[in-house]
Amino acid sequence: MKSHYLTRIALSVLTISGLSATHLALAAVVPEGTQLAERQELVRNNGSEPASLDPHKVESDVEFNIISDLFDGLVAVTKDGTIEPRLAQSWETKDNIVWIFHLRPKITWSDGTAITAKDVVWSWQRLVDPKTASPYASYPGNMHIENAREIALGTKNPDTLGVKALDDSTLEVRLTQPTAAFLPMLAHPSLIPVDKILINRFAEKWTRPEHIVTSGAYKITDWVVNEKIVAARNPRYWNNKATVINKVTYLPITSETADVNRYKAGEIDITYGIPVNQFAQLKATLGSQVSVLPLLSTYYYELNTTRAPFNDARVRRALNMALDKDIIAQKVMGQGQRPAWLVSQPEIGGVTLTTPDYAAWPLEKRIEEAKKLLNEAGYNDAHPLSFRLLYNTMETHQRLAIAVSSMWKKNLGVEAKLQNQEWKTMLDTMHTGNFDAVRYAWIADYDDAATFLNNFRTGDSENTSQYSNPAYDEILLNAAKAKDVAQRGHYYQQAEDILARDVPAIPLYHYVRTHLVKPWVGGFAPDRLGNYYTKDIYIKKHEG
Repeated sequence: MKSHYLTRIALSVLTISGLSATHLALAAVVPEGTQLAERQELVRNNGSEPASLDPHKVESDVEFNIISDLFDGLVAVTKDGTIEPRLAQSWETKDNIVWIFHLRPKITWSDGTAITAKDVVWSWQRLVDPKTASPYASYPGNMHIENAREIALGTKNPDTLGVKALDDSTLEVRLTQPTAAFLPMLAHPSLIPVDKILINRFAEKWTRPEHIVTSGAYKITDWVVNEKIVAARNPRYWNNKATVINKVTYLPITSETADVNRYKAGEIDITYGIPVNQFAQLKATLGSQVSVLPLLSTYYYELNTTRAPFNDARVRRALNMALDKDIIAQKVMGQGQRPAWLVSQPEIGGVTLTTPDYAAWPLEKRIEEAKKLLNEAGYNDAHPLSFRLLYNTMETHQRLAIAVSSMWKKNLGVEAKLQNQEWKTMLDTMHTGNFDAVRYAWIADYDDAATFLNNFRTGDSENTSQYSNPAYDEILLNAAKAKDVAQRGHYYQQAEDILARDVPAIPLYHYVRTHLVKPWVGGFAPDRLGNYYTKDIYIKKHEG
């Protein structure tokens, strides 16, 4: 699209007007001359019922997909990595330690009340407060916001957080050290401001359609649990004039087959994914409606390192070594996924990371070494290893679990007993530590290996494996202090080497993101983190 003249929609008359290049990322854009449908409504499958729509209570794309349509943060990251203003109009820093953000004038919540710097302060304090029990409580500490780590650990009060409202429209953020990824990390939806008055009044019911106020392009109008969530345009959104879609419906369809069937029936415009066992046929029959894009994400099995059998690193490493990940990526999946021996990514944030030595061994050599490790740990034919492997209900997760458990049985005589739970239930199971091994995946929050590696740091709120290694923690602290990308990459490699030895999680493959997208959907352009926003989409004129 860079060679074409791009334009913005003026919604009141559905005509085309000029758009400054500096604001392209802030608006839905269409090629000049494109005819728009009179009915600007979108239906997208969201893959599951969200656990919550409270930004401080959630941790996955199921929730953040919707939250990112409902709320704006201070900044956003464009597809090319540029930091763009959202609720903050501008910002400055003299030393990369103290940052000053200036909010847009006259920005309001969807009920017309003002959004102020005090809202940001209260929201971030709520995020790190142990009483909130946010899965992202450690995130501000990983950004090195002053006192954030100590507050999340319960050793300091939330009001000591290094963030202050200088006045209603000016925010000061203080760091303990320069952080190269600070601005990209700031774009994460856990850091969006929420309304203190609303939450104090309605507590956990504040996200219901009759109560919620939002700061983004949309506001919930209807929520039928396990059926649909509907949102309509927020006329008080600061950039409402650049929004095209008037109504968006999110469906919680977990069945990939049902997702495709409803797409074929014309009931869905964008699917959540594409079933592995239908991929080749759909690509042959639907052609350009099949979207396959790179994604900074790793699929893995997380292991509970606090109890047998996975409190022994030899057992964990043996299971990792005995898998044929080429078969998993290329045959079991077969959509362009790559075999994974790293928890993070081979290439991320300007850094290239190498896999452990044993990843290059022939499978037979890895299996032989894995058997030795298991025998040393006390597991053999007379005393075979057995454990529970949990996954959230979805056909692809089941397909993978069957394939992987079969490999372990054939190669090592290990029995993995398969269990499945609904998404919300599985998350609760993980955070209460009531599992042996559990299917999980991590999509990068920002383009840096730390977004993956921090999840295994001692005490991190996302460290549900409960892995702890002081040497690993020290390496990540050094990486955060690194003066340049090369030095940071050096520390990240050391961290990955430790994970390859200790294996708190078994990486299976690096993702691609697949969708079916109707031909009349314009503006669909997910970034490397898998994000796409309804406000950037428009519906082209079409039959039917």
